[in-house]
Amino acid sequence: MSAKSWVTSANELGDFPLANLPYGSFEGESRPRRLGVRIGDEVVDLRALVECGLLGGLDGRVSPALTQPTLNAFLALGPEAWRLTRARLTQLLRADCPELRDHPKRGACLVPVWGLSMRLPCDIGDYTDFYASVHHATNVGTMFRPTNPLLPNWKHLPVGYHGRSSSLCASPTQVRRPCGQTSATDEGPPVFGPTKLLDYELEVGAIIGTGNPIGTRVTPSDAWRRIFGLVLVNDWSARDVQKWEYQPLGPFTAKNFVTTVSPWVVTMEALRPYCEPVVARPGGDPMPLPHLICPNDVAIPIQLEVTIASEKMRQARQTPHLLSRGNFRDMYWSFAQMLAHHTSTGCAMQPGDLIASGTVSGPAKDSRGCLLELTWRGTEPIDLPDGTQRRFLQDGDEVGMSGRLERAGLPRLGFGDCTGTVLPAHPAD
Repeated sequence: MSAKSWVTSANELGDFPLANLPYGSFEGESRPRRLGVRIGDEVVDLRALVECGLLGGLDGRVSPALTQPTLNAFLALGPEAWRLTRARLTQLLRADCPELRDHPKRGACLVPVWGLSMRLPCDIGDYTDFYASVHHATNVGTMFRPTNPLLPNWKHLPVGYHGRSSSLCASPTQVRRPCGQTSATDEGPPVFGPTKLLDYELEVGAIIGTGNPIGTRVTPSDAWRRIFGLVLVNDWSARDVQKWEYQPLGPFTAKNFVTTVSPWVVTMEALRPYCEPVVARPGGDPMPLPHLICPNDVAIPIQLEVTIASEKMRQARQTPHLLSRGNFRDMYWSFAQMLAHHTSTGCAMQPGDLIASGTVSGPAKDSRGCLLELTWRGTEPIDLPDGTQRRFLQDGDEVGMSGRLERAGLPRLGFGDCTGTVLPAHPAD
């Protein structure tokens, strides 16, 4: 059994027990933006903790890094600093440790999560989105290329594209319906207006800790230690815009308008006890090239859910409708392989960069991670409890994503919510 905390809400069934301790950036309660660690229904204010002298025994670079508003300086310190800081925080929050529990300034160091405004956990300089689920890629390919769903390169390398970091937002996010060019036929001509086929994509993201100098590569065996932790990601997508614009260079304005990121970074150290061996590739699939073979690779069995609540449902206080359940263990390519391939040309990664997995879909229909798949391009609409149907998202819809890990003998770990609400498009100028 895991250790208990003197923060009683951490000992209840929830996402944030003592074994989790994810990092985030928050403001509120007369506190300007700063870093915090989630424990139950409370947040440890790391700047206040430093000012109370409770982190003085660590590397002298840690305290200045933890008084910054974002994680970037702390990420750059590397795995040993992360490990020792986590160990100290765990010690301070254990039920049998009085240092913080009985400290006269405990109230300054621990604040309720309610009422705090969450921000992105770090300054994300670069964002890359991959396409790493074979089930998602096969489903989408079957819709558009029935005789050739997977292109020849797909099982040889993790396919990805460079996203737009300026459009990343912390959950909860208000998503303004984007406008763009769409065409009823492949040949055109297009028209310009609000997207009619707005979609979500259920993804997991990895926050890069230590980067690599330009001109060098990250090896697969070294990749996991460079990943600080994971978040949930909703890569909102305008499918009709995407269909018209994506050839020949791939996604552009159909995906650059907003991407929602869950605000708490669950560290790899917290996730490690839940990891599983990687399942062998199906017979007949090509072996990865040497630069993608990861001898210490792992699968991370995050149980993922997506819900939807229409505006009418929320007004009636109806429970959000479950759209799908998936599991991150079903991915074909791992984050270690994605990072290794990303840097294989000598591309430099920086602390705080984000790489996302692409849509997480499983083999079953109810494990598909977007409406494009769930409704099969809108031909199989979903019935909602308010009597309406969804082929794609409508104004007022609220999409929620959650992720949890469970393993016998260990507490449940969670990521918190990744939520966004669709707003109408701006009126035409």
